[in-house]
Amino acid sequence: MAKQLPLKELHVAANARFGPFAGYDMPITYPLGVMKEHLHTRSAAGLFDISHMSHIEVSGPQAAELISRACPYAASEQELNTGRYTYMLNDQAGMIDDLIVSRLGDKRFLVVANGACADKDLAHLTQLSSDFDTTVHHIPRVFLALQGPKAADVLAKFVADSSSLLFMHVMELDDGTFLSRSGYTGEDGFEIGISLDLAEAFAKGLIADPDVEWIGLGARDSLRIEAGLPLYGQDMDEDTDPLTAGLIWAVPKELRAGGSYVGSQALGEIIANGASHKRAGLKPDGRAPVRGGSLLYDGDGAEAVEIGVVTSGGFGPSCGHPVAIGRILKTAGTTGDHLFADVRGKRLACTIEKLPFVPRNYYRGG
Repeated sequence: MAKQLPLKELHVAANARFGPFAGYDMPITYPLGVMKEHLHTRSAAGLFDISHMSHIEVSGPQAAELISRACPYAASEQELNTGRYTYMLNDQAGMIDDLIVSRLGDKRFLVVANGACADKDLAHLTQLSSDFDTTVHHIPRVFLALQGPKAADVLAKFVADSSSLLFMHVMELDDGTFLSRSGYTGEDGFEIGISLDLAEAFAKGLIADPDVEWIGLGARDSLRIEAGLPLYGQDMDEDTDPLTAGLIWAVPKELRAGGSYVGSQALGEIIANGASHKRAGLKPDGRAPVRGGSLLYDGDGAEAVEIGVVTSGGFGPSCGHPVAIGRILKTAGTTGDHLFADVRGKRLACTIEKLPFVPRNYYRGG
């Protein structure tokens, strides 16, 4: 039985079309349709219900030590009221999940986990916490993302201080609402964790603004692929290490050869030996999208050799052409080179492109 979002009735009233994702019945699209939802987010403000994601609080005298054991960075050095992209690794340096960890106090952190990984993430952190003086617990919340160039102006009508936040900075309101200037569209925007009793009125207030439209998972996917942002379960998983996934930048250089975090020895060995594959942006020829799971080859003939796989793919409305992310052999080519995707038995030419396909418009001040 699929889990239901706390605000499902709002989405039903908005005539959302639902589908399964991460164990939830999620809004995939609204009457605008994926193309217009995508473009509206790029030009105005889109409101996403991302309540399938989980909020896990880690608190106590050794909270920073627990985070540094679970994730490859020095949590004790993280600035207060900032968020950080990171991940938890298994002993083989496979990615258990990628996360945003925010430091809310000297002894308090908030871990935002992917929906499909919420239970295993909570179990993993709880298990690790037995070695530390910490408390780990799940916070039930509605989680909304307001994204787009007009998001800051809209949210400032409800939270006056919100516009002062910079990208990846966070704040807590007196009523317990968590606010982060972040998102997964490549646009400026905010992610808002709000209690169940306050969420419906808050969401109704946002959607009543003429610049705001409900946006579903279909457009969220095309937005994040254009922005070159990976999705857990597609672009990486427990069998994928951060180097292969193109995410080693999130590990401080001084911790890449080893450290106290889970998976440090394995990751150090992978880095020392070099990964066999790499992440690449792909622009398929023509208008037909290439979907995740399509195999990639070095040619279109019978002698062509398999060199990788498409991990995410679709059409990029802002780009005006199909976009994809692939994992290919390290020696398979560089920007501007061609390879071929197998699409229903036919080979479709793709050009290797640098990521992202569109500029990321995060707000860093100025």
